[in-house]
Amino acid sequence: MDNHFRDLANRLFKSSSAGLTELEEKVIRHLAERRHISRNINREFDEKLTFGQRLADRVAAFGGSWTFILIFCFILLVWIGLNSFILLHRREAFDPYPYILLNLMLSMIAALQAPVIMMSQNRQTEKDRLDAAHDYEVNLKAELEIMSLHEKVDSLREQQWRDLIELQQEQIRLLMTLLSHRESSGGGVENV
Repeated sequence: MDNHFRDLANRLFKSSSAGLTELEEKVIRHLAERRHISRNINREFDEKLTFGQRLADRVAAFGGSWTFILIFCFILLVWIGLNSFILLHRREAFDPYPYILLNLMLSMIAALQAPVIMMSQNRQTEKDRLDAAHDYEVNLKAELEIMSLHEKVDSLREQQWRDLIELQQEQIRLLMTLLSHRESSGGGVENV
């Protein structure tokens, strides 16, 4: 690994090189090798999902939509209306008031839907953690790159100062030579 980037990272993390985490070492390797660190975490995560996980995500997405709520309300109204109509005209409805069969169906749907939604939420939380870790990697690399650029600019500025001082010293030397040449030729300082 490039020592320049390790030193830069050590200054950033204010620790010894043995104290860098695996993630920080990975970022430094990418920086030293001039490789991109950003990638599409969502695509990578989605490619690893099993059929059951994708199905759970679809069920959770549908269960949390207005379409589901409206369809569910429509079914409830039809169920209650149909049973009430049958009860009023025949006196024997298949699920008379207080709609115990409907209550059982709703409980079963809720009992099945809740764990599926929880699985989907847990997966989303894991995905968010991966996103946050990836963001940290990208931000860390960007910070190291910026620090490296600052060092390069500082180095160039120092070199310019050295060049300027050398130039001034050369000008002073030339002026001194010119003055000594004038004095030795008898022109004196007054003629200058």
